[in-house]
Amino acid sequence: MTHSSPLSTELALDNDGFLLHLEDWSPAVAEQLASNEGINLSTEHWEILLLLREFYAQFQLSPATRPLIKYAALKLGSDKGNSLQLNRLFNGTPAKLAAKLAGLPKPTNCL
Repeated sequence: MTHSSPLSTELALDNDGFLLHLEDWSPAVAEQLASNEGINLSTEHWEILLLLREFYAQFQLSPATRPLIKYAALKLGSDKGNSLQLNRLFNGTPAKLAAKLAGLPKPTNCL
């Protein structure tokens, strides 16, 4: 991966680091956003990010933590859809951080 043109200078982000334009998202953008947060995206991260994008496509909103946990448990099983697992993957702020990395708007009840 070359660092000659960092993605962060090309992306329009809000003050919290969320994409301003949902269509700017790509896997490479997710990797860059994760890198900014000190996270190396694993297969487990990608399962949640793609699940979030599916949720957003269906409901036009980013889920807060509890609905995210419920949805992940429903779609991926309770071993992956639980608060301990999601907090471990997303540094204790799963709904907010996962939405950011998935290129989605900030969940409405997240400060």
